[in-house]
Amino acid sequence: MEWRDEGVIVGVRKHGESSAIVELMTRDHGRHLGMVRGARSRTMAPTLQPGNSVAATWRARLDEHMGAWSIEGTRLRSSDILSSAMALHGVNHLSALTRLLPERDPHPGLHETIELVADHLHEPRMAPALMVRLEMAILAELGFGLDLAECAATGARENLVYVSPKSGKAVSRDAGEPWKDRLLPLPGFLAGRADAADAEAVAEGFRLTGYFLERDLFGPRGAPLPDARRAFILEAVRTVQSRISP
Repeated sequence: MEWRDEGVIVGVRKHGESSAIVELMTRDHGRHLGMVRGARSRTMAPTLQPGNSVAATWRARLDEHMGAWSIEGTRLRSSDILSSAMALHGVNHLSALTRLLPERDPHPGLHETIELVADHLHEPRMAPALMVRLEMAILAELGFGLDLAECAATGARENLVYVSPKSGKAVSRDAGEPWKDRLLPLPGFLAGRADAADAEAVAEGFRLTGYFLERDLFGPRGAPLPDARRAFILEAVRTVQSRISP
């Protein structure tokens, strides 16, 4: 069997003397593993880094076999990622999120989102908001998407500022006012408003997605939210603050 696809490297682990098991999030074949021979060579090692995009050919005698990759780098982001602590934590969290997906289950739209996030992991003004959107996309792909189009109580599409922690649906300011202490804040950049995704809004975004990630995805697996997620958020805040300090 043989097929070709594009993918983002989300994991690499040593195998034997010179090979590696490489995990890709591919466009049309989902999260997929394969062995790369000679992975530690000077020519291959720079390509086989998490966060890099590659063109890959997978070969195996039978479909259920792990198979082997032939890989060629197409967008090597590792230098940008390795130069930023925030990006390093970010790529680790991105990898943890993709491992929530069933292996070999195609998610072409999600692949595009992962490519976009990977492109900007080293950019403090873009990466945090993009990571929030990726977390929302993971929730949606696994059947736990948030419904932020209209108010759950009134059907209104304006002034959506809360989310029900029970249903994951948006709630308008007027409808939610009596119960605002029990509701989760909905930042404007996730509600379709023109509000800037500033530090406070992004923090609210992470609190929102974190609640549902923990309840619906990590919790049922008996796992906490990834340490890389917390480290990414802390490093993003520290980086932004250092840039705006006098």
